[in-house]
Amino acid sequence: MNELERELAELIVAELNLEDVDPQAVSADTRLYEEGFGLDSIDILEIALLISKKYGFELRSDNPDNQKIFASLGALAAHVAAHRTK
Repeated sequence: MNELERELAELIVAELNLEDVDPQAVSADTRLYEEGFGLDSIDILEIALLISKKYGFELRSDNPDNQKIFASLGALAAHVAAHRTK
């Protein structure tokens, strides 16, 4: 995992109180929905708000690429890396 992926994993686990997920045990391929982090749509909204505040850009619910962006930790990290302003 790269530094941003590790940072995002730690943020997700801390923000959502995912006590059963070890951020050191996940990888870039870890899925955000279902297995892996096990997030639901409400969790994804919380993550989108967190990313907006921390990295300075908005993740919009009407983005047609959301399924790809939130498919895995690596996909989310790549999107953040490409769009962050902070």
